[in-house]
This record gives sequence, C-alpha cells and structure tokens, in this order.
Amino acid sequence: MAASALLNKPWRELRWGERQKELQYVQEYKPENPEIRNLRALLFGHVGAGKSSFINSVSNVLRGRMTMPALASAMTSDTSFTRKYETHTFMKGRGSSKTFFPVVFNDIMGLEDGETRGVHAKDIVHAFKGNVKEGHKFNPVGPLEPDDFGYNPTPSADDKVHVLVCVMSANTPQINSSLLKKMSEVRQKASELGIPQMAMMTHIDAACGEIQKDLKNVYRSRHLQKKMKDFSAALGIPLNCIFPVKNYSEEIDMNNEVDILILSALRKIIDFGDDFIEKMETE
Repeated sequence: MAASALLNKPWRELRWGERQKELQYVQEYKPENPEIRNLRALLFGHVGAGKSSFINSVSNVLRGRMTMPALASAMTSDTSFTRKYETHTFMKGRGSSKTFFPVVFNDIMGLEDGETRGVHAKDIVHAFKGNVKEGHKFNPVGPLEPDDFGYNPTPSADDKVHVLVCVMSANTPQINSSLLKKMSEVRQKASELGIPQMAMMTHIDAACGEIQKDLKNVYRSRHLQKKMKDFSAALGIPLNCIFPVKNYSEEIDMNNEVDILILSALRKIIDFGDDFIEKMETE
C-alpha cells in the first residue's frame, strides 16, 4: 500500500493564528547600531526562483494590501528578469506620515548555467562588501571591476549585506552541477565574511497538490520535506535555516496563511541579520 502524501503530524510547528504578533515583531524592529539605518538582506538564486515576487509579497504583508515594488516576470524563461542592482524599501503609512521599515532587500541578477550567463559570483561578493552602486547594470560577460563606474570604493556599514538569503523553487526538478557550484562559491565567500545565511523555498503550492489544496499542509507534505532535505544536503544549509513560502501570484486579496509563512521567514531574516549587525559593532 502506497504511503500517504501527508505525514500524520507536521514535522515543524507553525502558529497559524499569530499573524498580528509576527507582524508586530517586524514593525517594531530597529537596528541598534547607530551607523546602520537599515538591515540589508541580499536575495540570490537561480533564474525563476521567485526573488522579485518574494519582495512584492513582503511588501503586501507589511502594507496589508497588494503592491508591486519589484518588477517580476510571470513568464517562464531561462533568462534573469532582474538586470540591475536595486535596493527595495518597504513603506509604512501614507502621505505626510509616510516612513520606511528599517529592513531593505537587494535583488540581484539570477544565477544561470554557463560561465557567461547570469550574475557572476564575484559580483555577489562585491555586493556583500557594499562595493556595488545602486542601479549598476550587471554584465554577464565580466564582473564589476574597481575602476568601473558602478563600483563603490568607500562603502559604509549601511551599504554592506547583513544576511544572505538563497531562494530556491520547490518546483525545480533538480539543481544542475554548474549552478550548484556557483551557489556553493557564493556561500563560501559569505562564510569567509561571517555573513549569516538562510534559504527560502518558493512555489511550494505548485510542487505539491496537498499544499495547493490547503497551505496548512506545508509541514505535513512528504514531498516538500524531502525537497527541503535534499536542498539542505546539496547546498549545506541546515534544515532549520530553510523556510518554505508561497508568494502572492494569482491572489487579488490578502490571505492569512500566505502571510504567516512570509512573516515566519521575514522574522528569521531580521534575527539572523541583526545578530551580524551586533557582531559588527563589537569588531
């Protein structure tokens, strides 16, 4: 007899009824280091992983309505939709009372198969150190050099990346060796700089019919659990640092379950990034 697609009990607990508490945690966060206005998270991953869509989804959750701060492609393509280095901020309030959350995301050109396609691993390292100027257009043929216009030679503590977030689609059959090598190289450089790392698994509803039926099945899905374990083993990111999320895509109204998964990941981004900021203060 075939095993059920669902586990009897969820293998990770999630408090589905605590959306407001999780949201409040994010709303009240502020870096204590006076040199840093914003906690900066860098999102990287393969083409089509859903990086830009995640940025939009976070904006939706924080503003309580549909927004679109990052252009995202709905088309299936093997070419990155993101071409330049851009800082995405999250607004709160309206009109004269408008302010911004002290958490920003940088989306970077997707990793692609081949040496002359997608973002160079060296450019991601430049971003780690704050050496990439806002609006710099990535060149798949060659990485950014110190004498290029897009190079920032004097980065502040605020320009540097405080947490690295690897984004992976659960609907991708497998990561090919070329991409895995690039991702491992990026992680190694982040480790050398002491930058904390975590991962998000997107498109979980497309990967598993049981999750598509009910998002609360996310931690009961055998298929997704195996996907996350395989990804953890392939890239070396601990399982407790990998978070499944569903981006807002076809919805036109807010959804509590979608919000909870996004807030769960966002809280860990803040926690990991803030730990690094505290460490920067003592160095």
